[in-house]
Amino acid sequence: MEFRLTDYKSYLDPSIIPRINNLELRARLVVEGFMVGLHKSPYHGFSVEFSEHRPYMQGDDLKNVDWRVFGKTEKYFIKQYEEETNLKSYIILDSSKSMSYSSRKDFNKLEYAKTLAAALSYLLIKQQDAAGLVTYSETIKKYLPPKASKTYLHQILYELNQITPSEKTNTTESLSKITEKIKRRGLVIIISDFFDDIDKTIKALKHFSYMKNEVIVFQILDPMERSFGFGKDAIFVDLETEEQMATQPYQIQKAYQQAMNEFTDKIKRECINSNFDYTLIDTSMPFDKALFSYIQKRKRLY
Repeated sequence: MEFRLTDYKSYLDPSIIPRINNLELRARLVVEGFMVGLHKSPYHGFSVEFSEHRPYMQGDDLKNVDWRVFGKTEKYFIKQYEEETNLKSYIILDSSKSMSYSSRKDFNKLEYAKTLAAALSYLLIKQQDAAGLVTYSETIKKYLPPKASKTYLHQILYELNQITPSEKTNTTESLSKITEKIKRRGLVIIISDFFDDIDKTIKALKHFSYMKNEVIVFQILDPMERSFGFGKDAIFVDLETEEQMATQPYQIQKAYQQAMNEFTDKIKRECINSNFDYTLIDTSMPFDKALFSYIQKRKRLY
């Protein structure tokens, strides 16, 4: 199949992406579609090339001014060196059984999360930043420390390809163990549905900020998990415990939606109070919402 970026939006669409089996190709098309869209959008001119220059500030040494850039733009930019530009990023992905839920056949929460993690890794390394990957369920399943090498991207994508949903969620213990592995402050990106004890989870998340890390939280939900729009009697099965419950969804839909809104609002509120970036995403949403949240965070850091 031949892919062209004539319609960049198609590669951000979760209904199109499942047709592309190769995860590396998925990541590349999502990122390139995002970047094309960014320049076509009202944000035209929003820079995603952060890695080599920054604006001149009073007190900077003139020997570091890039005069070639000045000749083209008549603006002063400072060349940045590797220690200034390399951001260490840890992409933390929930691979517990609850992430396997989908109200459609082709694209569950975990597949959406894997595609997002792959696209973020691709974008990070494209910007000469270091990307790492951590997967967890009841405990840490895989840990790849951050590196900026293009060849390292293949290892990250390989590990993402190997992920299958397993076990219950123990976000608190897993995040605590991950905190111990981070020796230098960086950017921590957590991708999960957060179906766990939210008070304990928020407490674990705060450990990252105690260590001066920047934190982005992506909460991934299926649209039906938000709306509970089931139209007939059904038996619901807990994907992690296999506990079953028979119910009439239309009778409890309003109460369910209220409880779900309270749940997501609490996560959002606690994240904001802790200076974390929080984005709620359902698996019907284009990927550009998540990638733009990352770009905004990255721009603020530099």
